[in-house]
Parts: sequence; C-alpha cells; structure tokens
Amino acid sequence: MAHSHETHNHEQPRQLTRNQDLVLQTLNRAAAPLSAYDILDQLRDAGLRAPLQIYRALDKLVEQGLAHRLESLNAFVCCSGTQAHAHPGGGAAFAICSDCGRVDEFADAAVDRRLSGWASRHGFAPERTTIELRGLCAACRKGAAPG
Repeated sequence: MAHSHETHNHEQPRQLTRNQDLVLQTLNRAAAPLSAYDILDQLRDAGLRAPLQIYRALDKLVEQGLAHRLESLNAFVCCSGTQAHAHPGGGAAFAICSDCGRVDEFADAAVDRRLSGWASRHGFAPERTTIELRGLCAACRKGAAPG
C-alpha cells in the first residue's frame, strides 16, 4: 500500500538528495513493500546502478522518518505521514497481510506507554521500536470466508 510522504504545516520541508527523492518516489508509488534490489531495478534508467546508492538513500530516509524498514520482509515502505510524529526515533507499528501484501501503519498510545514504561523500569534505552503484525487483512479474510 502506498503511503503519503507529504510534509505537514508544522514540519520543516526536508532537503533530499536526488537519489533520496527518487527512492522515496519509488516507495510512494509502490503497491507493496519493496526490497532495496526491487528499488534498484526500478531506478536503473534514472542512473542508479549500485546497491550502495540505494542503501545509503534508504538509510537517510529511515533516519528522517520518511520510510520504514519492515524487518520480517527485509523491505521498505514510505512512512504514512500521519505517524511521523507519533513515533520519534523511527518507531512504528505495521499490520502486514500475508495474502495480498497490504501494509497498514498505525499507532497505539497504550502500547507506546507500556513499552516506554518497561524500558524505563529496566534502564533500557531503545533506539527504535518496530512492531509487525502478520496475518490476513479484512478484505482477504472476507474473500477466504466460506460462502
């Protein structure tokens, strides 16, 4: 599922390099998460030919909160935009459909508080929080239901 990467009124526009902008546009157009090599294949005609170019751009986009890495898929998606401020430090939660590949980004304040509380009580300093729920989306569940 393509995610929007618009800037919000209270947010300063980010200066992206040409490669970062190309990678972000590719992620934004994608119907499903893309691996770095999927992105490279789509950007060869734009002059990007080295995996390192893609990985550097992705690292910066993730660092800036404009993209997320889905660990279980080893793939990337655009940040939905609505969650950019809810998860400082790059944290996010995703529901990933195992059938159609749809990815929905969401936030849950109660879960955030519980994770922060645990980390604080145990002296743990999280660098990033990513929660991935795998299963079937509502549309795929409806299509799989016995008729």
